Amino acid sequence: MTAADADSVGRVGFDAWAANPVLNAFGVDMMVRIRLSFRRFAQEQFSLITVGELGDEIAGWIARDGARDYISDLWVSPAHQGLGIGSALVSRLLREMRAEGLKRARIDTHAANEGAIRLYKDLGFTIVWRGMQHSPSMGMAVDKVKMQLVF
Repeated sequence: MTAADADSVGRVGFDAWAANPVLNAFGVDMMVRIRLSFRRFAQEQFSLITVGELGDEIAGWIARDGARDYISDLWVSPAHQGLGIGSALVSRLLREMRAEGLKRARIDTHAANEGAIRLYKDLGFTIVWRGMQHSPSMGMAVDKVKMQLVF
């Protein structure tokens, strides 16, 4: 990703978040907060983000923010979901993590996000924890699932 992609990346993240009924059930104020959070993350942390493109369009993105073994974000545009973009992005990042000599990869998601949990399980992740955790971007505690893949 380049800094010039920040608006597109922020839009894809927000659109994916807003299209998921599990995540977007928190009202208009939360929607404004999340939209700004995606844009800010893309502008400030663009070096941590890998994009997936179809043609000239950013269809999804993945990020490693925090510990080297942690996948902090995976977002695919609603118009491009179900095409294997998320799987390809995670698979690529897992190859990079293995090449770096890491022993595991970690990821988490909302506990009711069945599609994401299914994708991560299909890629070899297992659930290692479930519980309430504070979400800085949402400013509240949410029910989370933490998963890991041991290489």
